[in-house]
Amino acid sequence: MKKAILYIHGKGGSFAEAEEIKKNCDGYDVIGIDYNLDFPWIGKDEVKSAYDKVSVVYDSVSVIANSIGAFFAMLALQNGIIQKALFISPILDMEKLIYAMMNGAGVSEQELFEKKEITTDFGEVLSWEYLQYVKRNPPRWEIPTEILYGGQDNLTSRVTVDAFAERHDAKVTIMENGEHWFHTDEQVAFLDKWIQEAIKR
Repeated sequence: MKKAILYIHGKGGSFAEAEEIKKNCDGYDVIGIDYNLDFPWIGKDEVKSAYDKVSVVYDSVSVIANSIGAFFAMLALQNGIIQKALFISPILDMEKLIYAMMNGAGVSEQELFEKKEITTDFGEVLSWEYLQYVKRNPPRWEIPTEILYGGQDNLTSRVTVDAFAERHDAKVTIMENGEHWFHTDEQVAFLDKWIQEAIKR
């Protein structure tokens, strides 16, 4: 059986990270996807197109998605035939995150509607069009999913993760001293071990 894993990177990441993921996925071909992060309607189509190409070549397709990559996976692949999804520090409620960024920047919904785009002091661009798209397109996700969550994650709350896991019957593994970005030697070792075990379950 030919088995593939689609790797969907997070913001600031790259499809080339798939090369690093490969060492943890014995028996799978790992294929990195590059996609447009700024416009979800474009990024969704790009991820779906990559899946369509892979799904006709492989007998089994799974997904590993990091951070906002999980949001795009859920947008693009909710109707795909996916064996399993592994989400690393996933963005699970984009609408909630956008409103949190608006609150942090002191931006009201009316102000965003009037200006259409606002660049925050912390470097994020708030977009009225993006917010409306997210509201109109809530993901429906029925794929067997495992989540790796860092207890110190500053983008997705534990409450959000727990609520998602309950709704979707997802298995959650928590590294209490993990962050949104798993980057220290200890965190990367934990991440590697988690992928190796989760992909086999």
